[in-house]
Amino acid sequence: MRMLPRLIDKAHELGFEIRGGDLFRDPRVHGAVGEKVGYGHKNSNHKNKLAIDLNLFLGGSFISTTEGHRELGEWWEKQHELCRWGGRFADGNHYSLWHDGMM
Repeated sequence: MRMLPRLIDKAHELGFEIRGGDLFRDPRVHGAVGEKVGYGHKNSNHKNKLAIDLNLFLGGSFISTTEGHRELGEWWEKQHELCRWGGRFADGNHYSLWHDGMM
């Protein structure tokens, strides 16, 4: 959470407006780590509260492509050795921290 304000500030600096997406996926609905229930990857760090999906808007238009997140995602990856961007696996709005082999 300490790094999240910097990510949000950078998105605003790049001209984006933001709506938050998944920060936490409740294991009662989406399964425990290692269990595939509901949507998303079975080992998603959303389940560990170490990932967030950011929905970006530019000029009122929703940015639906991974490419539209590239500048912010690549900036995020440079902030810390554990920072990961989902654009590396076609999930452009996913921003996370690497933990225990998961992102």
